[in-house]
Amino acid sequence: MGRDRVINVCFHGIGTPPRELEPGEAPYWVERDQFHAILDEIKTWPSVRISFDDGNASDAEIGLPALRERGLRADFFVLAGRLGTPGSLDESAVRELHRAGMTVGTHGMAHRSWRGMDPQTLLDELVVARTRLAGVVGDPVDTAACPLGRYDRRLLGELRRLRYTRVFTSDRRVARGSAWLQPRFSVRCHDTPESIRAEFLARPALPRRARLTAVGVIKRLR
Repeated sequence: MGRDRVINVCFHGIGTPPRELEPGEAPYWVERDQFHAILDEIKTWPSVRISFDDGNASDAEIGLPALRERGLRADFFVLAGRLGTPGSLDESAVRELHRAGMTVGTHGMAHRSWRGMDPQTLLDELVVARTRLAGVVGDPVDTAACPLGRYDRRLLGELRRLRYTRVFTSDRRVARGSAWLQPRFSVRCHDTPESIRAEFLARPALPRRARLTAVGVIKRLR
């Protein structure tokens, strides 16, 4: 892997979901033992960045202890509108993540697409949510993960205007470590250490590389 290449690995929920899941969410929940095995795999990789989306309570209950045991750090992208709701992180848990040296970023307010937002929704998702999280941790929040993996040129322009320092997507390809826009691989319920090693570390065949690159370009330009 090149010197400026990084593999971004994203988790969502761990264990048994304690709340009713949204449509399409279940495939991104993993079992506790599966999570531990995958962490043990990726901690051996030369350049990897770990993140968690959605602000599930399992981030602090299962994710944080496992990271500490392995000397790992991660970025946690929290939904401000779910703080303190059943199955989600509360403010004290978010502060615990921050005190443990983890980065707290924003995933918005209500887990909705950030494409095509009207002015009030844009304010709520990109400004109000971020401000609320910054108040919880007592530090600026300047990183974001796009909900549902959806973005376009207008959204990226707004995120730059609001001075977000790094933005994460779900484009399933290797990233440049220094880039502002960071594609990620999301771990899914059927994944194993062997399957993610084969997919995440392998250099895709030329047609697939071209297709992945084209998808990212289309999203940035549309």
